[in-house]
Amino acid sequence: MEDTATILYVEDNPDNRILILRILNAEGYEVLFAENAEQAMETAQQASIDLILMDINLPDVDGYTLTSQIRALPNIGSIPIIALTANVMKGDRERSLEAGCDGYIQKPVDVDNLPVEIAAYLRKEPYA
Repeated sequence: MEDTATILYVEDNPDNRILILRILNAEGYEVLFAENAEQAMETAQQASIDLILMDINLPDVDGYTLTSQIRALPNIGSIPIIALTANVMKGDRERSLEAGCDGYIQKPVDVDNLPVEIAAYLRKEPYA
């Protein structure tokens, strides 16, 4: 990888944060965290972010609403946002995409496949 990509992971569960950090750090990515919507908005606006991984079930504002709020911001509204969620019922993927997510990855994550998916999204190639 030529440049280290910076990924913002919006997730309130510390165990999930540790797992994703380990996977993505091993691939050379820098990972920033936000535990809630307020932290996510602040970090997204202050740091140079290449991709956002968005948990849908957050304690204050759900990930669908937060995605819409980020999409409305000038300068950062085009950052790829990928739903990373345990919401795997019929229609959850579509709801994530309708909210403005560029992709959808279900939990529990496939630790071998996650880096491949992230790399594709960073290249702005849809991952099937």
